[in-house]
Amino acid sequence: MLRNFWNDENGFIVSAELTLIATVCVIGLIAGLVEVQWAMVGELNDVSDAIGSLNQSYQFAGFTATKTYQCTSGTQLKSRVAGSTFHDTVDECDNNQCTLGCDAPMPEGYK
Repeated sequence: MLRNFWNDENGFIVSAELTLIATVCVIGLIAGLVEVQWAMVGELNDVSDAIGSLNQSYQFAGFTATKTYQCTSGTQLKSRVAGSTFHDTVDECDNNQCTLGCDAPMPEGYK
């Protein structure tokens, strides 16, 4: 079997045309992957905008429970929970309002 493989003259010849076709395919693949990357960044930016626009405020009311005694006709406090509230304020980076770079670009100084 190895001798048949060694003597086989059917094969792939690398020529200038095939090299050109492979180069064009690789360049097209790189350009396509760059477009996929930009599309993914855009979609993830939309998701982050949607999450940032959610109102995260909450509130729950407290409750009080009392126990009534039959023999003394009185009531006694059994349990009490105070309510709570939180009001969401706009953060610095909500709805894509912040940038990654803080300073304007400046030329380099002398070395």
